[in-house]
Amino acid sequence: MQYTPKFSEIADRYDAVLSDVWGVIRDGHAMLPDAVDALRRFRETRGPVILISNSPQPAPRVAAQLKEMGAPDDAWDGIVTSGDTTLAAIRELGPGPVFHIGPSGYDDALFEHADLQRAPLEDAAYVVCTGLNFDRRDEHPDDYRDLLSRMKARGLPMVCANPDIVVQWGDDLLWCAGALARLYQGMGGDTVISGKPHRPIYELAFEALARAGYRGERSRVLTIGDGPETDLAGAERSGLDAFFVAGGILGGDLDLETFNEDAVRDALREYGTGCRYVAHQLKW
Repeated sequence: MQYTPKFSEIADRYDAVLSDVWGVIRDGHAMLPDAVDALRRFRETRGPVILISNSPQPAPRVAAQLKEMGAPDDAWDGIVTSGDTTLAAIRELGPGPVFHIGPSGYDDALFEHADLQRAPLEDAAYVVCTGLNFDRRDEHPDDYRDLLSRMKARGLPMVCANPDIVVQWGDDLLWCAGALARLYQGMGGDTVISGKPHRPIYELAFEALARAGYRGERSRVLTIGDGPETDLAGAERSGLDAFFVAGGILGGDLDLETFNEDAVRDALREYGTGCRYVAHQLKW
């Protein structure tokens, strides 16, 4: 593990980047200018940048959200999302009808792209989970145990459109769909998950790199993210080097005033993963 406060110190070792969104270039409330600048500079001097997000929304909607937040259009070459890979999974399962768990209205883009018919739980063929219903700090996955038990009793598979367990939202952490999927799996329920750290989203990301002109080796591709169970685990499974942004979802667990390699290593060991580089934030 190498402490790398300046991304420029190691940028010339790589020719392409796969970067997470939440916790790296935005914190939920706002864009993080230093991180955006780092990606822009890499793209100008080294090679293509693809954003790889566990957002349950398809890439065009995520691109529109970033633009609304003031993101530039010259810091990356493309976006792939868990929403994109979820669409492929839904096509295999069929049009439903489906029961939706997630915030009303916010994730409609996924349903519009999939042309899904929604229904009450009693009439559903399967469940699509995009998050907790209200995206509030006082919500907890345990609040959904009764609902998940009823799903399990009917033998309904859950399509998890966002494998993240939590996401950074300003100074807070919000539970994500992955937390419900993990709980459902623990109850013996069937789940379908294709975002990070699973293979489908990385296959999609490498297709995006190819469209951007990348023809190099995987050893020259760097992943950047703040999620041990998603970004770092996905990098390891895909044979990629990982740059860990410690100030993201683990920022509350680590002392960011000073760098303590042992503390970071111990924190990541709890998740069964590691990284090649680490910094508090992504900066050029």
